[in-house]
Amino acid sequence: MIAVIDYGVGNLFSVEKALAAVGAEVRVTNDAETLRQAERIVLPGVGAFGDCMKNLEATGLIPVIRQEVAAGKPLLGICVGLQILFEGSEESPEAAGLGILRGKVRRIRAKGLKIPHMGWNSLCVRGKGGEEFLRGLSEEPYVYFVHSYHAVPEDQNVIAAVTEYGETLTAAVRKDNVWAAQFHPEKSGDVGLRILKNFMEGIQ
Repeated sequence: MIAVIDYGVGNLFSVEKALAAVGAEVRVTNDAETLRQAERIVLPGVGAFGDCMKNLEATGLIPVIRQEVAAGKPLLGICVGLQILFEGSEESPEAAGLGILRGKVRRIRAKGLKIPHMGWNSLCVRGKGGEEFLRGLSEEPYVYFVHSYHAVPEDQNVIAAVTEYGETLTAAVRKDNVWAAQFHPEKSGDVGLRILKNFMEGIQ
């Protein structure tokens, strides 16, 4: 069973539907015991970094998420769900992130281009983590983005994919059992479904 964390943000129905389409048993939940029983966890997120952290804190699930990740349970962050895995963001300087990954989230500096970065853009794989993330896909597959901020990991080796939009942006990260996508797999057609399938099958 895959638990999709419901903390009042994110397009939960689309994520649930996409996971079900690749054969997952999905449960949308804000129950700690359900997270503990799940084989994998998905952390969605849209909106502002600070609002997401405030909502997540209100559920009381932050210690559970940290415990389950530390124990090796696979977790997939999506969009702001990727960003809050890091220590903090320029968007909400007063808000601390989960700190599961070291680094900060900063505003996209794409001179002359519209912010947010919105629409379809290609991915470029980085390292072994990226090869697993994008397994079974053509080179530079296209996925759907909506974001004004992107993660800058302290350890560049955790970057699994990048995209170009006025500068090189972190598009996906992978460290051990932690996977995360700045783009929206659930809105990225067959490519996104394949990425979700890779997450389901990537760690047994």
